[in-house]
Amino acid sequence: MAILKIARMGHPVLLGKAAPVADPGAPEIRRLVSDMIETMADARGTGLAAPQVHVPLRVLVFFVSEQRAGNGADEAAVPLTVLINPEIEPLGEAVDTGWEGCLSIPGMTGAVPRWHRIRYRGVTPDGETVEREAAGFHARVVQHEYDHLEGILYPMRMTDLSQLAFVEELTRAAADAEAEDAETEEAAE
Repeated sequence: MAILKIARMGHPVLLGKAAPVADPGAPEIRRLVSDMIETMADARGTGLAAPQVHVPLRVLVFFVSEQRAGNGADEAAVPLTVLINPEIEPLGEAVDTGWEGCLSIPGMTGAVPRWHRIRYRGVTPDGETVEREAAGFHARVVQHEYDHLEGILYPMRMTDLSQLAFVEELTRAAADAEAEDAETEEAAE
């Protein structure tokens, strides 16, 4: 296994449509999947698509931790999942806007609209079919990674670029607001 270099926004590999994988069980695909999982873990990501590691193939990996799963009845943790040649379809008209980050756009975050519920399917390197319905954060992660296979980065989905920011600035602004609230509360006592 190896940790792969992650392509950053501006690299052409992130803007092209990824090619289908002819043989999901091929040794080079198994090695790619293994390296992607190691790379995602090293980068502390929750998902990674092959184009992000300079391989323009339709392969993605992801998981949803308990902390990120949400509280809805249809939201739960999702184990590490590998999807080769995935397909997604929206279920219903509901769209949620939520904050996203990306390993290919380090240090930034943006408010991105995504379908609330989707159905997705793909195959694993062992030839097993994975088909699930997803909602909330689970659906968001799958759509985000799938977009990488289509040559789409999350800022391209944003409807309000004033909601694109450096994580560090948002964190600082939140800390300043919290300190200001504490001072106001103290003065009121």
